[in-house]
This record gives sequence, C-alpha cells and structure tokens, in this order.
Amino acid sequence: MSQTVDRALSILPLLAEGPADLGQVADRLGVHKSTALRLLRTLTEHGLVYRQPDQRYRLGTRLFALAQQAVESLDVRDIAHPHLVGLNEKCGHTVHLAVYEENEVLYIDKVESRYPVRMYSRIGKPVAITVAAVAKLLLADLPEPERRALAERLEYPLYTSRSTPNATAFLAELAQVREQGWATDLGGHEESINCVGAPIRGADGRLVAAMSVSAPNVVVSAEELLTLLPLVRRTADAISREYSGTAIPQPPAGPSKEA
Repeated sequence: MSQTVDRALSILPLLAEGPADLGQVADRLGVHKSTALRLLRTLTEHGLVYRQPDQRYRLGTRLFALAQQAVESLDVRDIAHPHLVGLNEKCGHTVHLAVYEENEVLYIDKVESRYPVRMYSRIGKPVAITVAAVAKLLLADLPEPERRALAERLEYPLYTSRSTPNATAFLAELAQVREQGWATDLGGHEESINCVGAPIRGADGRLVAAMSVSAPNVVVSAEELLTLLPLVRRTADAISREYSGTAIPQPPAGPSKEA
C-alpha cells in the first residue's frame, strides 16, 4: 500500500512540469503502463489529475483548490509566535510581527522586552509606515508600479531628523531593502529607539509578514543591535520554512549597509 501511495504521489511533481501521456508517466515511475493507468485513474477520480482530450494528463483543479485552502488556513501568527518568544529569550529585546493589509502595516504580535523600558506599540495598531523596518520590508516586496503609487500618496511626517523625508527617498530605501533582504529603523520614528527586521516568506517567495527586534539606546547602541541581524534572519527563515513547508535559502550572514 505504501508503495502504491508513493507512486501515486510521484506522479504529481511529474505533471507539474507539464502534461504527460501514459507512456511518459509509466517510464518515469518505472512501472508497466497498466499500473500507471490505475494510479492515474484514481488521481483523476479525486480531481487531482485531469485527462485532456489529447489523452495526456495534467494536474487537476482540485489540487489547486486544496493548496489554496491549505494556505488560507495557515495563521502566520500561530506559527511565528513560538519563534518570536525564542528570539526574545535569546536577546531580551522587544520582538514584533507585522503584516500588510489594506494599505496599512499592522502589528499582529509582540513579545515584550525583559527590561523595564516598554515600547508604545500595540497589537492591532498601524506602524509608522514610512520609517518602520517591518513596513519597509513589506512594501519593498510589492510590485514596482504598486510600490511607486503607494509611495507617491503617502505623507512623510518628520518624526525625527532621521525620518524618511519624501517619496523619492522612500523608494530608494525600498529598493535597497529589496536588494539586501533586511531593513532597519535607526532612530527614524523615535530618536532613542532602533530596530532591525527580516522578511517571512510563503512557498511562492512572496512576503506574508515581517518581524523585527527593537531596543532603546539606553540598553544597546544601534551598532550592537545590528549584530543581532543574523539571529533575526535565521528566526525569520525558520518561520518561513514552517509556514510554507518548503526550504528557504539561507540569507547572507550579516549587514553590508544600512536600510
């Protein structure tokens, strides 16, 4: 039985390469055509495979529906939370998880620092979209036309002297973040708070969320916080692997330039 299941499942990645006829399927599996036909008929009955008029087989729409349903049932917060807690236990700083929804970047999880200083951020609250590290990551992943249109309609409040001043500067930052795969907010929202963030990706490579570590200058300097970047990226990578069920390439070990 296990061999039969294994053979049937082996057909799916074969057909993902494109339609194939009975002989091609049998050859790939190393079985007689009659065995391949039985497997294909079973998969066809369940809607996982479709037999075309030219007698070739392709993946069925039921497979795509199941994949979509599986993605929609995933809660990135539930998957990420144990990892965020683990990161907090290692570094002691505040850890955030954020998503992009309806032109806003929202915090959906937060693990407080272990020291008395607390950050104002709250779960469900929008972030300062033009300066926050998580926002830069999520917006940098948007298609270029959408990214540019959004940047042009945003306002650019000058929270500090290091805040992003305008759309041109913001788009340049997003391009840099997109290239390097991580982001920072070094005093852009509050002079005394620094932040470093990393992306969380789904199976298609697109961002589903972003996470960050934040700390005040009285606890660690910006330079000290940046040394945590490899740990932050490894945590984000672990969440990505668990969320997507696929292997995500490991990022470079450390920073090359500020975001």
